[in-house]
Amino acid sequence: AEEGNFKNWSHQAADFILAALKDLSLGGKIDETIESIVNSLIMRLMRRMCNGSQRDEFVHNNFQFYVQHLMRKLGSDPYIGQRVIFSVSQRISIAAESLLFMDPFDNAFPEMHISIYMMIQLIEFLISDYLLSWSARRDFDSKLLEDWVISVFHARKGLELLESRNAVYMLYMDRVVGELTRLLGRDPFLQMLKPDTLDRLFG
Repeated sequence: AEEGNFKNWSHQAADFILAALKDLSLGGKIDETIESIVNSLIMRLMRRMCNGSQRDEFVHNNFQFYVQHLMRKLGSDPYIGQRVIFSVSQRISIAAESLLFMDPFDNAFPEMHISIYMMIQLIEFLISDYLLSWSARRDFDSKLLEDWVISVFHARKGLELLESRNAVYMLYMDRVVGELTRLLGRDPFLQMLKPDTLDRLFG
């Protein structure tokens, strides 16, 4: 029952946030305060997705999945979705650096290992689900697009250093980058991105 309540609550909360953000956007009322609130929400959800619940492993994994799904739903709006990708890709870079120097027998190692997969998967979902529809929006922020594309490539570079420990990270990340490159090769994006970013994508 508690699990069902959480799912219902999270869907209602996501619908409310998306509707409120749409109204604010139409009214031209999105300002630094709203941006700060959205960024804070993203950081809190990301921490919960990565750290999960303190209960048994089954509940723990389910909880992480539900939070990931909530972030995926909120990400349907480009204002939130682009910021999620930027924040999550930065978190991947930090996690990759930590894993590089972490003892594999450290108790925190498996948790961080799982969280990296969850984060890569979330980025993949957002890119494949929404990137094209985001670009059709008049309020699409091309500067933020540039920022998170660079951040995703930086995250990939960080994971590359871990390839000798776990090559699966790179398999997942290369799939994400491949899909991203395929979508960004379309007309609307080619005009949005700077030449050096395009060189990084297609060079």
